[in-house]
Amino acid sequence: MSFIEQIKKLFFSSSEQEKETEAELHFNDLIKFKVVVIEFSDNVESHSGEIITRKLQQQAGLNVVYFDDPFSKHFLNLDSRTLFDLIDKGQEIIDRTHADVLIWGYREGEKIRINFQNGKQYEKDDNAFISLIDSFYIPAHMAENGEDFPSALSNLIYGACISAINPTNKEAQIQKKYLLKKVINILSRDNSAKTLSIEYLPYVMNILGIIYLSYAYDRGDGADYKIVKNLFDTALKHQNLIKNPIHLGCIYNHLGQLYNASEEYSPKRPINHLKNAISYFRQAQKYLTKYTYPYDYGYISYKLSQLFYKYWVQKEDIQALRDCVFQLREAEKIYTYALFPEFWANIQGELGHKLSLLGSLSNSEDISELAIASYKNRQKVITEKKEPLEWAYIQDSIGEIYYRLGKNNSDTSLIEEALEYFHDALYVFENMELKEESNKVSTEIAKASHVLNFIQE
Repeated sequence: MSFIEQIKKLFFSSSEQEKETEAELHFNDLIKFKVVVIEFSDNVESHSGEIITRKLQQQAGLNVVYFDDPFSKHFLNLDSRTLFDLIDKGQEIIDRTHADVLIWGYREGEKIRINFQNGKQYEKDDNAFISLIDSFYIPAHMAENGEDFPSALSNLIYGACISAINPTNKEAQIQKKYLLKKVINILSRDNSAKTLSIEYLPYVMNILGIIYLSYAYDRGDGADYKIVKNLFDTALKHQNLIKNPIHLGCIYNHLGQLYNASEEYSPKRPINHLKNAISYFRQAQKYLTKYTYPYDYGYISYKLSQLFYKYWVQKEDIQALRDCVFQLREAEKIYTYALFPEFWANIQGELGHKLSLLGSLSNSEDISELAIASYKNRQKVITEKKEPLEWAYIQDSIGEIYYRLGKNNSDTSLIEEALEYFHDALYVFENMELKEESNKVSTEIAKASHVLNFIQE
């Protein structure tokens, strides 16, 4: 059964296709993203990886190379619970080849599973939506014979590659957006996937959804998000064809990402979008569990913490703030100081802020002390020598907590502690000639001194 008509209906009307033909205009390769295709683990004699490499080398905006250095590929089985090995080995190859994206291939029966990896897979969330365990399946016989390989499959793999890129600057972001627009236009008019059987539909729809979501992100067009929702919904309608439940978890994860992104551009119903994003992310975590797929679980926890905080800001529901802290604690267990020092430091900073708010609202000294500990943890990475300004902001935040505790308990030692932290921050701000920050801290010092004198009298 062919499903290409379903795809075409979900993308563009004929008039929209005409508008998108500008993507076919002359392409100027100012930037070429580097894609490294790893030698596929087929368990049979084939040249699947090389064929995929050749197909992608024909695509605009990419510098594609084939990596066939020998190494053990036993960990490519996603059910083997060796995802840590997969990420670590991929990062090693990324560092070695300076790749923007790696493509992994692994044979499962009569299908070949393709996965995509980048250097900041679970640490950078501003425009890459694809997960390492997001999988695209292609018939093994097509990958073994390049002549039978439909162009639609090449373009879907191409689009997934572009979606997985984390641009390093504005120019690269513009280039990525252009390439996504180009591949969406091509896919909307390509009938070559009609030979695929219906069993591939959920995976095709998932990849299409990722491609379109990457393109729609930050455009602020509600129509874009409706298209993406239709794509993922179509994948879910055919979930009986999904053999491994982790792929279902990936689809729910992307629906969470969809509502998380659209919430920023839908001021009319932001609470509904927040609730939907939270609901879908939680559904995803039922499949992408803490102990089997820790990075996906931990990253979803991190996104949930941001959503719960937004909900608290809008509804002033203190339970949402507690949920925010809980999710950050979950993320903290996965993204450790040893393995992810920068991301861990960001989590510690957010924990410090949220725990400080929670401690203040609940009048809890214990929670406030936890906030101070989290801020100090952040300073293990954000040091005065390396990042003096950010370090000074943290000193100021810690000083504010000590001041509040000292004032509430008439404790001179805590007020004195606050003054010490305030003066550390003031020293940096004055040296950097930051007038606004200096005035703020000077005011805090005056208040703390006044309270200290009052207590001592």
